[in-house]
Amino acid sequence: QLQLEESGGGLVQPGGSLRLSCVVSGITLDHYAMGWFRQAPGKEREEISCISYSSSMTTYADSVKGRFTISRDNAKNMVYLQMNSLKPEDTAVYYCASAPGSYLCPANYGYWGQGTQVTVSS
Repeated sequence: QLQLEESGGGLVQPGGSLRLSCVVSGITLDHYAMGWFRQAPGKEREEISCISYSSSMTTYADSVKGRFTISRDNAKNMVYLQMNSLKPEDTAVYYCASAPGSYLCPANYGYWGQGTQVTVSS
């Protein structure tokens, strides 16, 4: 059974950094594209980044481009999101997602983790 579990969220000051991690179990990770989503209070869930199965392709939402970096370690079944220069508007619950059947980005996601809270505030 496919499971995703995020970690690494927390409270950080504006301009600070966080690194989110997602551990995936139940699948062979190198067969799937992976993504990160976020949902702020009162807003819809939005995709912020995608990485292809081999890491050869990455995409970012305009709102995070140049500040966030997605990466993966297929041998460890891990996906990461390095977040730098954080802003208050980055405050949201962040979700890891997998895309069975999709090798590249954009991907058709089918599974999400429970999410990890990121709060950017002074």
